Amino acid sequence: MALTAVLRLPARALLRPWALLRGVALGRTEAAAGIRNGARRFGSQHVLVEPAAAAGVAVMKLRNPPVNSLSLELLTELVISLEKLENDKVFRGVILTSDCPSVFSSGLDLRELCGRNPARYAEFWKAVQEMWLRFYLSNLVLVAAINVSGPPPRGRAGLLGVSPRGGARTWPQPPEALREEGGGRGAPQRIRAEALQVGMVDQVVPEDQLLSTALSVMAKWLAVPDHARQLTKSMIRQATADRLLKQRDADIQNFVSFISKDAIQKSLQTYLEKLKQKKG
Repeated sequence: MALTAVLRLPARALLRPWALLRGVALGRTEAAAGIRNGARRFGSQHVLVEPAAAAGVAVMKLRNPPVNSLSLELLTELVISLEKLENDKVFRGVILTSDCPSVFSSGLDLRELCGRNPARYAEFWKAVQEMWLRFYLSNLVLVAAINVSGPPPRGRAGLLGVSPRGGARTWPQPPEALREEGGGRGAPQRIRAEALQVGMVDQVVPEDQLLSTALSVMAKWLAVPDHARQLTKSMIRQATADRLLKQRDADIQNFVSFISKDAIQKSLQTYLEKLKQKKG
């Protein structure tokens, strides 16, 4: 099961998660010109949230360059941003996308998993759990507009993910990984086709149509009464979430035990060193 979390924290910190982000000004807002209902944009170091053209819809952008890797800070800011939107009655839906033109997210930040102490590993994995739970159970309609790059002739493309009950799907690999895995000029297109075939994403569209398509899909879900949609989503997903909640501490302990193994740490260190050499 893919998970997400925040770890052992003082009770006050759990109630006020933004206190964990030193030097990050969450909650600073700017008036969004031309946006109805007084909706505002706000942001933090790694997440930008702004109203979409459609009323009641926000666009949440990952901005942790170069590849939006999921660090502890980014995971925490995602949860805080979603919570702010859920508490704002103006918003009913969120489009999750990237502020980096050709990369959605490379997945977990491997630097969080290498050379750290057990307490940090536990904190990170609890943040992974928390993020997963909040997005999986959110009452908002969540659509993932996954922008990825590709080689000519097609160039950049977008992957649109929306689960049948208004929950988000995400693309698990950065474009660099797509090219390395499949090899050849057509590899990203093949992997996109496979993602569509197995249901990881719902549509593959040109990049310049990604946001408009996401808004079109969002409109269809917002036409469903909120209470009916939220109740159906909870009935289908709550049992899965409860399984994690019941074994959350054990899951964290298992993760820390695994990631702390000498062989795992050595493999991660070797891989990270190769990445540095490639960038150099």
